[in-house]
Amino acid sequence: MIFTRSQLEDIEERNLAPYGIKSKDSRGRLHPEDEPDYRTRFQRDRDRILHTTAFRRLEYKTQVFINYEGDYYRTRLTHTLEVTQTGRTVARALGANEDMVEAICMAHDLGHPPFGHSGEAILAKLMHDYGGFDHNKQSFRIVTELEQRYPEYPGLNLTWEVLEGIVKHETEYDISDARDFNPELRGHLEAQICNAADELAYTAHDLDDGLRSGMITTDMLEELDLWVIITNSVGWHKEDGLTDLARHRIIRRLIGTEVTDLVQCTDQHLRESNARTVDDLQRLPYNVVGFSEEMNRRNRQLKDFLFNNLYRHHRVVRMAVKAERILSDLFTAYREEPSILPRHVQQRMGTWSLERTICDYIAGMTDRFAIDEHNKLFDPMTLP
Repeated sequence: MIFTRSQLEDIEERNLAPYGIKSKDSRGRLHPEDEPDYRTRFQRDRDRILHTTAFRRLEYKTQVFINYEGDYYRTRLTHTLEVTQTGRTVARALGANEDMVEAICMAHDLGHPPFGHSGEAILAKLMHDYGGFDHNKQSFRIVTELEQRYPEYPGLNLTWEVLEGIVKHETEYDISDARDFNPELRGHLEAQICNAADELAYTAHDLDDGLRSGMITTDMLEELDLWVIITNSVGWHKEDGLTDLARHRIIRRLIGTEVTDLVQCTDQHLRESNARTVDDLQRLPYNVVGFSEEMNRRNRQLKDFLFNNLYRHHRVVRMAVKAERILSDLFTAYREEPSILPRHVQQRMGTWSLERTICDYIAGMTDRFAIDEHNKLFDPMTLP
């Protein structure tokens, strides 16, 4: 039996909540196209994002630990996949459009530069007088302009709703700029799910990586309510020692507990909101997707702990200092002598300013490529 796009759209109509976005109701694409026979519009968007160069580069971009520090730490790619998996789980439970959530989650970090949040802060500083830099805006720029895959138009020509979800991506560390996508409206249910899934994933998995690295020890966690609750629920005690298997069980239970709280609390918010349509939900004065007050308090404890003990750990800070030197040197060198840029990059200067062209080039680099490029330019013993 073959399921056509029309049949897939009928399944959405029957199974999605009234405030979940149906692909057949999409506003469409900036450049009209014939849609595929066996995929919905949002499934097509997901596939286009998956095949981008920017998505593949995420494998070698820092989450917290730089790539060469170990094969088992999260990268920007594995983080993205974990956000996507969590987002799909929550979307399925709440009657949101799972394919659309997947597409937005897969695109949410495409614009991240090398060296994680340190790299973003450095580029923002370097671009202060030239339009600034923000990885959310860069993600949007990638899918609308920088990826060159079709002769008819730049970018990926994604649907309006997926683009809206990308620009309205917001977490504690990410602020959206949705001036061209109904800024007076909140993100739709699918966008809100992606935002929550992102925070949930990076908090749980940064804790996991911190424990694996030894920068965080179980003794340091004893004052955290969430740690005590989770370890008690799995029957782990400090004297047992934190084996790999025990750590996996604890992190798995942490994620499961967070997801359960998120789904149940959001369901309650949805019922209380009386939202009956997508528009009803977006016009609410608050986000419906969120944790309970108690879980928010526990998560605040955990986030503050991670900031003070992992993100500000001397090993992480040392890498941030190196990152600032590397990216600043590259930006300055390219700006002073643009002819050292690759020819395909120089050609973009006819479309964008020199500084924006350089910023796009650096933002697209992987950690490894940025380090190698710095060596080629500044180490006389490295061949250019």
